[in-house]
Amino acid sequence: MNTTDIAGTRPAHTTLLSISETLNRLGLLARTELIDEGAAQVEVTGCDCDSRVAAPGHIFVCKGNAFKPAYLASAVERGAVAYLCDESLAESMRQTCPTTPALVASNLRLAMAHLSAEAWGHPDRNIKVVGITGTKGKSTVAYMMRCILDGSETGSGTGVLGSIDTFDGVESFESVNTTPESPDLWRHLANTSSSGLPCMVMEVSSQALKYDRVVDLGIDIACFLNIGRDHISPVEHPDFDDYFASKLRIFDQARTAVVNLDMEHAAEVLERAGRCEQVLTVSAADDAASKNADVWASDVVSEHGSISFMVHSVRGTRPMRVSMPGLFNVDNALAAIAMSELLGLDDEQIAWGLAHVRVPGRMELLETADPKVCALVDYAHNKLSYQRFFASVSKEFAGKKIIALFGCPGGKAYERRRELPQEASKWSDYLIYTEEDPAHDSVADICAEMAANTPEGQPHEVICDRPEAIARSVELAFSYPEGAVVCLLAKGDETRQHEGDLFVPCEPDGVIFEREVARVLGERN
Repeated sequence: MNTTDIAGTRPAHTTLLSISETLNRLGLLARTELIDEGAAQVEVTGCDCDSRVAAPGHIFVCKGNAFKPAYLASAVERGAVAYLCDESLAESMRQTCPTTPALVASNLRLAMAHLSAEAWGHPDRNIKVVGITGTKGKSTVAYMMRCILDGSETGSGTGVLGSIDTFDGVESFESVNTTPESPDLWRHLANTSSSGLPCMVMEVSSQALKYDRVVDLGIDIACFLNIGRDHISPVEHPDFDDYFASKLRIFDQARTAVVNLDMEHAAEVLERAGRCEQVLTVSAADDAASKNADVWASDVVSEHGSISFMVHSVRGTRPMRVSMPGLFNVDNALAAIAMSELLGLDDEQIAWGLAHVRVPGRMELLETADPKVCALVDYAHNKLSYQRFFASVSKEFAGKKIIALFGCPGGKAYERRRELPQEASKWSDYLIYTEEDPAHDSVADICAEMAANTPEGQPHEVICDRPEAIARSVELAFSYPEGAVVCLLAKGDETRQHEGDLFVPCEPDGVIFEREVARVLGERN
């Protein structure tokens, strides 16, 4: 667990012997191979599960149904000093690299997590780690924290791991997983520490908690935003109980906690958070004061492209402004304020960060030359996020037609194909179904399923090609005399579309929207 007075600590000499002893003590080591007296003293400086980042002194993890022996051969060629595998791969790996020391695990996932932490020298002890979980809002709160901590809009002074971007002071790229596998996670933490960044702000997914990606990680602050039904499928969580139980595990390794009182199941969350040394509660509800929240909001005002409110805490009452639309962002801001107070940040720094925060692809307001027409680009992709998103849009853009453009992913979260059309129909005047990371599923079949679940009488159409669908939404928006807000949902600022086994380059929704607006207005003139 992290403490505030540990700095610059790393085991002086982590070896194959010390790592094998750790795994053996934890009951995770079935046996070792070729770790003789000489090999036992080989220094270990890292751990990888991707052969492309393997390096001298690292241990390579052989895992996955699609694992190929060539991956291990490549890692050893790049300098890996040993490998970790389970019994299912032990024989084939031995044949591939017969002279390379091996650790054979009895529980590969747990062994990989503990090995990664030790191999990378537990960099979590050198930095602050802020972990954020919830069904909705993780990315927004992470970017709020990043902007507050940095005191700048560049995001270059704080590490971030999440569903949008990965930045650790060394590496910077568009994320693939919300929370990476443990070898990658600990590499990013090590990069953050070695770069001199004081803090890593990370989204902690239910999958990461369920499948032990964050085991052995000390979390200074664990923030629980909300819980709704999502990620229920044969390849994710079998039911809500499993999903919720996975989320709650974040408090088992946290020192302090922040909990939103306005969510469903708040009592259960608070009970589990009670394991932490300190818990701060937040509320943006109309009766926030009566809930006795530690940090709460009043006098919420929606302005054009921003939200202002008064925040109340042990520090007193002061005004705050969030540089994003969306009334639900008051909840997110309160969580960020509470975490900032736990970190000891001053009010001026908190206020500046919230007033300047920008989250790529999250409640991004795109205005046009015609004030009647605009767009909102947002990552909303599940029932809870739709409820919060559309409830806010209907108030903030009252009088405008609402056009919602969205799809559903392939191979997971099948309940969205029923829930999203039904929820969007409660608020929207027109729905356009299109592609959204179909993976191995047919876009046409996904859209047909959404269309079949659309309430009778709800205007909608299917356009499988996303750029064409956006072009249609623009034409439709300008056809309404009262104007319209086009809601471009789920893909946010992403530049890749998951098709089959590939991530195919694509233009962000906002870029396509602005190009189509220019075309329509040009034709008008």
